[in-house]
Amino acid sequence: MKLRTKLNNLLYVTAETKRVDGAEYFRYNEIEAYIDPTLNTFLNLVELGDIYVDFDARTGHNHGTKFRIKSASKIKLYQQHIKV
Repeated sequence: MKLRTKLNNLLYVTAETKRVDGAEYFRYNEIEAYIDPTLNTFLNLVELGDIYVDFDARTGHNHGTKFRIKSASKIKLYQQHIKV
């Protein structure tokens, strides 16, 4: 199933950034793992507008098709959610 090829696992990382002498530094606050999406839920979230397709062909180089999901809907799509 193509859904599993594109979206089988998702890591969501939140971080704070700061610049010191022109260099950017990151402090990672939280990592969440989302595993095993279901096709029916994916299609339902598309119908609700919580997931949409972003065709990234705006620049000279096509970076491929992307799926965008509303942050609050991540937990709905995946069967397993782990805070690391």
